Amino acid sequence: MNVTYEDVVKGTIDLLVQAETRLPDDTVSALTDANRCETNPIAKTQIATILENIKLASMRKIPICQDTGILVFFVEIGRECVPDFDIRDAIRDGVKKATEIIPLRPNAVHPISREPSGNVGDGLPDIVLDITEGDRIRITVMPKGAGSENVSRLAMLNPAQVSDIKRFVIETVLDAGGKPCPPVIVGVGIGGSFDKAARLAKKAILREIPDMDDYEREILEDINSLGIGTMGLGGDITALAVHIEYSYCHTASLPVAVNIQCWANRRASMEL
Repeated sequence: MNVTYEDVVKGTIDLLVQAETRLPDDTVSALTDANRCETNPIAKTQIATILENIKLASMRKIPICQDTGILVFFVEIGRECVPDFDIRDAIRDGVKKATEIIPLRPNAVHPISREPSGNVGDGLPDIVLDITEGDRIRITVMPKGAGSENVSRLAMLNPAQVSDIKRFVIETVLDAGGKPCPPVIVGVGIGGSFDKAARLAKKAILREIPDMDDYEREILEDINSLGIGTMGLGGDITALAVHIEYSYCHTASLPVAVNIQCWANRRASMEL
């Protein structure tokens, strides 16, 4: 059975309902573990409130956060799947319908005039297309709130500054403080070009929280030693994970991007 335009529209709506109202199990587990390990009583109260928020949102089928984010879609199209329509148009239609159904806050505005356009405008939703093996279409959505997005950073380091990467990541989290609603997930993109590093950092956030190597855990430990804590009120847990994605880069460049995600680590995937 071929994938139709209507399949993608309906799938987009279903994905957004899932992403906006229910956090992935790995995130809930990480927050539960953070609540158990936290020694600061104020932080423990904050994390408990977050967990109650998650429970109520899922039960009542309402958005987890009033900032339902700008919508970033990662679309993988199998080589053997040849849709006879523009999948981007179908996703946009799904977003328009989901905005009314869920509902979603209309977050898209013109960058200069600030004229609103719902959640669909020039360049939004952000749709990243990739070609993969197989005969399936896989769509992943990441609603991204402004609080965490606004404290993200990118640096074009000198190739001799490899040892400074860790410091740049930690300083970015330190400067952000409580603004991104910690505990956060820290996505890092290293290499590529100016724009690719940022895309890698955002894609890194999609990984499951426990999926970290020794270098990532080392940075996570240093971040949690900062004492920023939940909602910036102090505590042991400032970040739940650090995830790094890499790309080869120009011999004269070392791009490093840090994209921070708030505790509402919203994402959902489907296959058609």
